[in-house]
Amino acid sequence: MSRTLVVISPRLGAVLPAAALPALRAADRVYADDTVPSELAGAAGAGPAPDQAANDALGREVLLTADADHPLRAQFDQVIETPQPAGAELLEAVAVMDRLRSPGGCPWDAEQTHTSLVQYLVEECYELHEAIDDADRTALREELGDVLLQVLFHARVAAEGGVDPYGPGAAPFDIDGVAADLVRKLVDRHPHVFGSAERIHTASDQELRWDELKRAEKRRESSMDGVALGQPAAALAAKLVSRATKAGLPGELTAAGDELFEAVARAKLAGGDPEQRLRAAARAFDARVRAAEAAAKADGLDQHALTPEDWRRYWPG
Repeated sequence: MSRTLVVISPRLGAVLPAAALPALRAADRVYADDTVPSELAGAAGAGPAPDQAANDALGREVLLTADADHPLRAQFDQVIETPQPAGAELLEAVAVMDRLRSPGGCPWDAEQTHTSLVQYLVEECYELHEAIDDADRTALREELGDVLLQVLFHARVAAEGGVDPYGPGAAPFDIDGVAADLVRKLVDRHPHVFGSAERIHTASDQELRWDELKRAEKRRESSMDGVALGQPAAALAAKLVSRATKAGLPGELTAAGDELFEAVARAKLAGGDPEQRLRAAARAFDARVRAAEAAAKADGLDQHALTPEDWRRYWPG
């Protein structure tokens, strides 16, 4: 007797692995347990799975299941599993988000709107930024998941349609629409990769080509169009300087104006990242304050009641 266990993917629905086809064609009997979708069981000509005692008959039999930890797995001569494509876990994430948002799910999740979720999107992006600054790979993985949650959440809200602030006439879209738009954008803006009309060999050439394609796609009239004005001030100033410089604005005009803006402009024109530089300086300042407080506390002082003289005494050199 030859027994084959075929484990289908609960994420992929009525999909059989190609490797199972020879076993199914040669089988004398095909069974499916109650974890298998009825349409798949019917298409495979599978009957209800018998109890263990009935499996002693001679012949070749195949059991279909979606349970990767099937209790009889060790008793089969071969086990064929459905290969999971890259990104398969994203399907599970979408399913979980749908469950949370649907009737019988989480009341808090069900009440959220695009507007109410904005604060969490901003917070999660900053936490991801901090994980990168700290070179914390464990935190990086977690924070990427939290940012992904925001994308899934907004897409699920949008799938319902008519959600604030767009009014009852808003056209719904879902996570597949978001992904399809992204794929189209990436393909259109990389003709040197997905087409044969041109070849780009350096990152700087690609950056220039990207800007040209984006400008044509967005039909922008100004070099300033498309800059997110709600981003942090130093990053905003640096982005505006970058755009103006690419448009050919002379450096002496770019750096003319407010004193703070001039400082950011000069740093950007010198090839630096003003936002990152300012953040690094702020983190260094934070570390010096903490070091002074710790040193004072070690000497028996109350770190919450330091005098100016105390601060000067314990300030790191």
